[in-house]
Amino acid sequence: MKKNKAKSAFVLVIVLALMVLFGYTAVYGWGETASGSGKSIKLGLDLAGGVSITYQVVGEENPSAEDMSDTIYKLQKRVQQYSTEAQVYQEGADRISIEIPGVSDANAILSELGKPGSLQFFNSSGSVVLEGTDVADAQAGTQQNSMGNSEYVVKLTLTDQGAEKFAVATALAAPTHDVIYIMYDDMIVSAPSVNEAITDGNCVITGMQSFEAADNLASTIRIGGLSLTLEELRSNVVGAQLGAEAIEKALVAGAIGFAIIAVFMIAVYFLPGLAATLALGVYVELVIILLDAFNLTLTLPGIAGIILGIGMAVDANVIIFARVREELATGKTVRSSVQIGFKKALSAILDGNITTLIAAIVLNVMGTGAIKGFAQTLALGIILSMFTSLVVTRIILNAFIELGCDSLKLFGAAKERKTIKFLEKKAIFFAISIVVIVGGFVTMGIQKGSTGTALNYSLDFVGGTQTAVTFNEDYSLEQLDTEIVPQIEQIINDANVQSQKVAGSNQVIFKTRTLSVEEREAVNTMLEESYGVAEDSITAETISSTISSEMQRDAFISVIIAAVCMLIYIWIRFKDIRFGASAVIALIHDVLVVLAFYAVARVSVGATFIACMLTIVGYSINATIVIFDRVRENMRAMSRKDDLQDMVNQSISQTLSRSIFTSLTTFIMVAALYVYGVSSIREFALPLMAGILCGTYSSVCITGALWYVLRTKITKKEKEAK
Repeated sequence: MKKNKAKSAFVLVIVLALMVLFGYTAVYGWGETASGSGKSIKLGLDLAGGVSITYQVVGEENPSAEDMSDTIYKLQKRVQQYSTEAQVYQEGADRISIEIPGVSDANAILSELGKPGSLQFFNSSGSVVLEGTDVADAQAGTQQNSMGNSEYVVKLTLTDQGAEKFAVATALAAPTHDVIYIMYDDMIVSAPSVNEAITDGNCVITGMQSFEAADNLASTIRIGGLSLTLEELRSNVVGAQLGAEAIEKALVAGAIGFAIIAVFMIAVYFLPGLAATLALGVYVELVIILLDAFNLTLTLPGIAGIILGIGMAVDANVIIFARVREELATGKTVRSSVQIGFKKALSAILDGNITTLIAAIVLNVMGTGAIKGFAQTLALGIILSMFTSLVVTRIILNAFIELGCDSLKLFGAAKERKTIKFLEKKAIFFAISIVVIVGGFVTMGIQKGSTGTALNYSLDFVGGTQTAVTFNEDYSLEQLDTEIVPQIEQIINDANVQSQKVAGSNQVIFKTRTLSVEEREAVNTMLEESYGVAEDSITAETISSTISSEMQRDAFISVIIAAVCMLIYIWIRFKDIRFGASAVIALIHDVLVVLAFYAVARVSVGATFIACMLTIVGYSINATIVIFDRVRENMRAMSRKDDLQDMVNQSISQTLSRSIFTSLTTFIMVAALYVYGVSSIREFALPLMAGILCGTYSSVCITGALWYVLRTKITKKEKEAK
């Protein structure tokens, strides 16, 4: 016994020591670069600024909208090697701007990115066999050669039209092993020989000296495949869009939210709540350290997402502790109850988190820009949440028990709860949901007719006006946010105004919705009269959305594929497609309800809209899985005499405390963000709070009823068919 106590005490000391070590690393880091700390995390344009490069189309006076859109989309793919949060958008009629966060050397980016020029493939007789636009993709990679050794290569994927052209060209060149020249801006960048006819549109360039050489050639081919030829017009280093105050407020919100959750967990779950709080501390520290380790780019919505993750990380602990208390209520010992509780909670935790992780993986593979960045942060949070709840919490709790903290008073036992008859009210619940969703669509229709847009789209989706102003003095970002920006917002009657400082100058760039001539003149007059800005120091340009139609399409396709993958996983795990169908219907329900909230409340639909909707998707599916896991468990224990409806009501009632407590802790974190955050954070937090309430409602009142209806209706039809 003494030996076990000494071992447990040692374990607790090790855990606390690791917490101190992780905490020091997260705050201060190591070495001159403060590696592992929050200071060394790559920050987005909104938090740290970066490089802004503007390209001019050459060779065409009036490029088509299709060519401009295609070029922007391909450049967006290209600059993702620097950051998933890089932005590419149209400026004026024939200019394209690129903004890359976390970079201060524009010349270095220009030398790596290169001048997006023209790319062509020639045969030895000088005829063009392929244009750059015939190349769909080019990537560096490795393969085994004929000797079995690994070699560096460039893998090309051609369009359907390009594949047809290349099949003809390589068929002619293959017999004599002729050369195909790849020329970029009239310079030969590669001259591979043709060994065989290539008919499937996939070819490999061998003979690369290193991976870097292969990667550079692949980049050159990708950038040369643009629909338009561009040349650099100007480049600047721009400051953060938000000041240090925004970060400080977000951190304060996180600290307050964490403290409230810690008090709540300890007050409700006693000793297990203390163990969960310590594990949550480890979670936060590891998130910061691994964000730096994996070189992920962090934006202000990303900070909000991490803080939200703290609330969601409580979920697994709540599921476990509820199970432990159920076992204690049957008379089992604390030690046995903890062991059984973790075991019974495992399936719900794994299924819920793996389902969300599947969505994150699909979004990371298929998505672009902010979608990819969100998916990476989401995946990191999911994995760490499972680790801290299933491993760290268990280690700490078992150590407490071995040290003699095994009194029932320190754990609490579940009280017998009356089964609530949720399914008897299913018609009312379904009607409420239908009314809300239809009301949202009606509101969007009315707004579409009166304002031209169904939702309050920000410049991230519809573009706007970019006004560059050179002031007579250097204003700080805080002065801009508190003095100048509010005046612009009042003039244009819109709170969605972004400001950026240009490093090394007094120039500031203001981005707003599209302004009328009268609004532009009013803004100019205010700047001239209030700040003495010269008329010729103000220039305005129309800019396109930073979230292109192609990116919106990618996001939509990603979500559809993710939903299908989640449906298949739930079908396999629960051995009943009706579970998966109910979960996906509830997921769609939550998205539509939150969309209705956006419409009615006129919340600005910007870059955070996608992150908000994806967060709700993950939250919704996780909450639904917990109830379905209990339904599956209770079905196994059912006798033929038991009523299916009573079983579903019992399952929902048994998991009700989990649903309420998890929603409450998550809501607390988001509410803290709303109260203490800046305006852009509030636009993220407000619909999230609506989404959390909706997710709780749907998981408790809708999902079980949906499954019951599908189960009974389909079963009846199957029996009738037989």
